Amino acid sequence: MSTSQFTKPAEQSMLKAVEFLQDKLDRIRAGKANPVLLDDITVEAYGAPMPLNQVATVTVPDARTLAITPWDKKLIKDIEKGILDSNLGITPTNNGEMIRIAMPPLTEERRKELVKQCKAESEEAKISIRNARRDAIDAAKKAVKAEDLPEDTIKQTENDAQKLHDKYIGRVEEALAAKEKEIMTI
Repeated sequence: MSTSQFTKPAEQSMLKAVEFLQDKLDRIRAGKANPVLLDDITVEAYGAPMPLNQVATVTVPDARTLAITPWDKKLIKDIEKGILDSNLGITPTNNGEMIRIAMPPLTEERRKELVKQCKAESEEAKISIRNARRDAIDAAKKAVKAEDLPEDTIKQTENDAQKLHDKYIGRVEEALAAKEKEIMTI
């Protein structure tokens, strides 16, 4: 009897947790211009809220600047308002043709807040990974009782799930360390 029927879904859950964390970390501003920062911004366009990336092109002309070129120039004020209403703490400048966002350097206090936020996000991912491990072990225990499988199936599943847990927790730690270094680098 293979334990992969119990650990395969757990591994998929763990992988999703790491991918979700990486996406969350990418959205945390680290002082460098990154178009991903604007992915959550919605703009009131044509009477409906729309994602910014559906009404404009976002480019990175240099390491500290984002340039937003609306496809319809009439939306420039709405885009500016959407950026100001977001909680990114950035102020856009509008020249009538495009919007520029100069990324201000982060203060030491803000850097520490961002690191704290990253740690909270990574803890959420770790909890998801632990839950996936627990679910795999519980599924094995239920199967042993219901299907009269050998007891060592539980032990083997525990070992396999722990190995997966350690692997994905390591990935979370690596992602967190990389983001911390990016934030703390001036």
